[in-house]
Amino acid sequence: MFTNYLKIAWRNLAKHKMFSLINIFGLAIGMAVCLLILQYVSFKLSYDQFNENAADIYRVVNDRYQQGNLIQHGTITYSGVGKALNDDYDDVIANARIATFGQTILSNGDKKIEDEHVFFGENIFFQMFDYPITAGSRKEMLKEPFTLAISETLAKKIFDLPRNNFEDIIGKAIVLNRDSMPYRVDAVFKDVPENSHLDFCMVISYPTIMHFWKESNYDFTQSDFWHYVQLKPGTDYRKINAGMAVFSQKHFQGNKISGSDEKFYLQPLSNAHLYSDFEYEIGRTGSSTAVWGLLTIAIFIIVIGWVNYINLATARSAERAREIGILKVVGVLLNQLIAQFLFESILVNLIALALAVLFVYLLQGGLNKLLEQQLSMAYIFSKGMKGYSILIGLIALIITGMLLSGFYPAFVLSSFRPIQVLKGQFSSGTKGILLRKVLVISQFCITAILIAGAIIVTKQLNFLNKTNLGFDMEQVLVVKQPMLTGYDSTFINKITILKEEFKTISAVEAAATSGNVFGNELGRSFNVRQADSASNNQFTVRVMQTDYDFVPLYKMKIIAGRPFSSSDHDPDGSKLKNTLINRSAAKLLGFASPEAAIGKDILRGTRRWTVIGVLEDVHQKSLRYPMEPTVFIPSFGTYNDISLRLKTTQNLPGTISAIKAKYDAMFPGNHFDYFFLNDHFNWQYKNDQLFGKVFNIFAGIAIFVACLGLFGLVLFATVKRTKEIGVRKVLGASVSDILLLLSKDFAKLVVVAIVLAIPLSWYIMNRWLQDFSYRTAISWWIFPLCALLALGIAMATIVVQSIRAANSNPVKSLRTE
Repeated sequence: MFTNYLKIAWRNLAKHKMFSLINIFGLAIGMAVCLLILQYVSFKLSYDQFNENAADIYRVVNDRYQQGNLIQHGTITYSGVGKALNDDYDDVIANARIATFGQTILSNGDKKIEDEHVFFGENIFFQMFDYPITAGSRKEMLKEPFTLAISETLAKKIFDLPRNNFEDIIGKAIVLNRDSMPYRVDAVFKDVPENSHLDFCMVISYPTIMHFWKESNYDFTQSDFWHYVQLKPGTDYRKINAGMAVFSQKHFQGNKISGSDEKFYLQPLSNAHLYSDFEYEIGRTGSSTAVWGLLTIAIFIIVIGWVNYINLATARSAERAREIGILKVVGVLLNQLIAQFLFESILVNLIALALAVLFVYLLQGGLNKLLEQQLSMAYIFSKGMKGYSILIGLIALIITGMLLSGFYPAFVLSSFRPIQVLKGQFSSGTKGILLRKVLVISQFCITAILIAGAIIVTKQLNFLNKTNLGFDMEQVLVVKQPMLTGYDSTFINKITILKEEFKTISAVEAAATSGNVFGNELGRSFNVRQADSASNNQFTVRVMQTDYDFVPLYKMKIIAGRPFSSSDHDPDGSKLKNTLINRSAAKLLGFASPEAAIGKDILRGTRRWTVIGVLEDVHQKSLRYPMEPTVFIPSFGTYNDISLRLKTTQNLPGTISAIKAKYDAMFPGNHFDYFFLNDHFNWQYKNDQLFGKVFNIFAGIAIFVACLGLFGLVLFATVKRTKEIGVRKVLGASVSDILLLLSKDFAKLVVVAIVLAIPLSWYIMNRWLQDFSYRTAISWWIFPLCALLALGIAMATIVVQSIRAANSNPVKSLRTE
């Protein structure tokens, strides 16, 4: 029986080569795209799942409110939070805290290496997380001050290890930055997996930071720490979160410390990568919107392929009616007919699946290059956020699609009455025609939504790239700070001389230093107010340290008062008194106008600062975030980066070489490194730009597959109406008349699809844009353009085949049976 099913199915496919090709090719593309996207989705959902206890690990996050307004939504907390949770909740069985060490210079003899993926961490950190240890003792590592663990890659860089014998370096010493005390290597761990939200190459023992900073032990005043806790298996973390308001009030009385209220709560480790809209992130973050959006497109594409199969199979029902009638007359049972047509569907799907795997193999390299990830089919079989749900879902989707795409045509075809068919009284049912109309409308509704989505995504990305940020970052090169040089009373003079030396280079226009650069997270002051205000309300502002050349170098606009001058600086930080604020800070602090702020004093804690100038607001971070009030402090420091505005980027290697020579002469022994600010700032949009590229590519594929199905329906319609077309041409019908005849019914369906798609696309894309504080408008012209494009694509698909039919020889058409 199986052999007969196979023979009949194969003969049917071979007999109708064009329809078989459309079905198989459309399904293969849909399945290939689905498999490619699922690799990416599976990879994103697999973050941190390599940890055995991933389901029971949570990180502590917090929200901070001031005057009822959310002023901080972050991952950064206080050193005492983890232990307090451990003490107060029986369900918390372990806690680990980490702190960032920042940019670090590692020295081993004459060899110096710079890295910034460095943490302070406790021994328990490596007990909770399953980062494999290559050498050293997991139980004993990081218990003593001035010890550390390093990754295999870093170990190879800093030590000579020709045979990768990592045991040889246990106990050896490394010098960090300017520390006089060397650090002992306790352990070597395998490189952190690329699907770990934490990314580090070195962990310094937590007792080290406790050695010189007492607040790092158990404190609720300084928030510079990140906490992870492990709960008993099966514990519902939401019950703990429900009581965290009481916990927060018990341990942290923020209204006394910073004039704010704070609430801690737990976030599952599995959500840390994809579901992070938090500030002060120290790990790798992604976009859940992008992941689920691409997954939706993948499902759309494969479903469109199955819709194409159903449409063509039911459209050809009349053609196969006589075959079915004869089979029923000779005694073939209903269940055998259904089995035959189901077998044909499964055969088409299996051939398409095999072809899809080939497509994936051919396209894998291009996708990996686009995503900057080394993905493979293996990720689909890996454990994700919800176990093996992706693999199970994929198998269920394909099996369901195979059965549904085969069952309906099988049901329709097997239901024909043999007597009517053999008498020639068969005609296609209205239900089948209605279903095809609904499916065509659904396909092109999705197509129109994807077109509108592609336009709006592109428009938003252009908006992000072209919006005036309030400062000029083009051709700004940032040289990293001379952190191996100690600060003393001569440092300001040294950095001033170096800035002047830089400007003697023909390509350098200006130089300035700052404690941070645009695109980075700034620190906050939580207790700021007007010094002479009757109100005791305290406010929160961002704080940035700059020198007097910073404002002119970045072409920031002064709207009142003056910028910093050299006289505003002093080697003794306690003598600094003048400050700049931005427009948002002037408004927040209650000044009637920017001009009204000039000469007034503000308090940061108990220290008075005199406002000498008000700057126009600038976007310190990406346009996802709102504008924030900011205070600028005049400051020089060995941890301040040096910004250089270049006149030209011609002969860039020569310019950088000249900059390095002057830097090395002034700060010998320091590690010279640099980056361009526009690259650094635009890195914030990396996920958005990637989403835009991938969305547009796969949306285009979805549109192509939909058009492929429409082409098949038009092709079948022209074949079915071959004799009618011939008669009309003999009676004088023109080519345009034939085109209208074949296209009007399909055009009506496409118009209906567009009408349905417009409100749906507006709703979906408006939700996506809500992630951005600054966003493009969904302009009215987008939807007429979308309608024209969708209709144009559909009509082009229809016209290609219709013209061929309209230009055919009517004599041959009339001979067709």
